[in-house]
Amino acid sequence: MNLARYICRIMKNVRSGFCIYLNTLCQGPVPVVSDGDGKYVVFETELEAQKEIVDNAMTRLQQFLDGERDFDDAITVEEYVVPVKVGPDGRITDDTGKHFGPEVG
Repeated sequence: MNLARYICRIMKNVRSGFCIYLNTLCQGPVPVVSDGDGKYVVFETELEAQKEIVDNAMTRLQQFLDGERDFDDAITVEEYVVPVKVGPDGRITDDTGKHFGPEVG
């Protein structure tokens, strides 16, 4: 098989999606949402990822109302959505070229 066909075959197995990221002091921007099996969650649409951030924010606000979290922590939303590509091996590549996964590491 020639190189061009090989690359085309690999590119057909690459899918686009969206991850929820957070800026960290040590590693910079990293995906932060994982499933129960230790793999990063890739949302099919940007809206789905945004709704997940809103759901988490609502949980924090409810925790504040219940006295389980302080106000500043409850109203702060640091997560944001990043478009990613997911390779056939499950590795995530963001728009800056950083690779993650497929397992949370």
